[in-house]
Amino acid sequence: MNSTQIRIADRKPCLNGWSMMPSPVAIEAYAKLGWGSITIDMQHGWWDYAGAVTALAVLQATPVVPFVRVPTNEPGVVGRMLDAGAAGIICPMINNADDARGLVRHALYPPLGERSSGPVRGAPFPPRGGDAQREANEHLILLPQIETREAVANAAAIMDTPGIGGIYVGPGDLGLSMGLSATLDRQEPELLRTYKKLAAAARARGLIAGIHNHSAEYARRMVEFGFDFVTVGSDLGHMLSHGLTDVRRFSDAPEGVAVSAY
Repeated sequence: MNSTQIRIADRKPCLNGWSMMPSPVAIEAYAKLGWGSITIDMQHGWWDYAGAVTALAVLQATPVVPFVRVPTNEPGVVGRMLDAGAAGIICPMINNADDARGLVRHALYPPLGERSSGPVRGAPFPPRGGDAQREANEHLILLPQIETREAVANAAAIMDTPGIGGIYVGPGDLGLSMGLSATLDRQEPELLRTYKKLAAAARARGLIAGIHNHSAEYARRMVEFGFDFVTVGSDLGHMLSHGLTDVRRFSDAPEGVAVSAY
């Protein structure tokens, strides 16, 4: 059990950082800010495989739990990032139980999945005992993203898939699937009701309930809703936000809002 699992088992929310900019120096500094975990974003961020491997090596020297948001639900992609040392996988566009079973199949070793054995430096690294594959199956956290109407309708079946460790709500794409804009920190009553139902369903099963947020204030509100794995912004978003604030202050200009999807 890694520190993220321990915190959530103790009902302590985990504050997750989000890394989009492919810089080992930047993620090393970012990891020192106090995050419980950091996700390397290979879907919408600019991390490629070699860069993500380096980032995982950097994070191993910190107390931060390393997650990777993979670009697709494919065995080569998922398996390689786990071989490189990711302790958890966030996987986009998991819409039904078949998709969830595919994620488990790609990520876990037999008998739970079909992952090929070649962990190289995969988590836990180094293995604590003599059975690296069994330890990995116990250690890894798999979080399918709930980000479509279909996924919401199938959320119970997704969460009941053996090997799944929780869910991660993607507010932008979920809004798009409902005919709304792609934004974070949403206020629409229908979405807020959906959030509460998803968080309650995950917690009732002893699973992680995660969600992406723009602000710390909204993240605290989501914790009150029952979420226990909350992301606040991203390294890119934080840079844009603070940079724009300083530029505006220096120029005696009105406060502005930096544009970032994260």
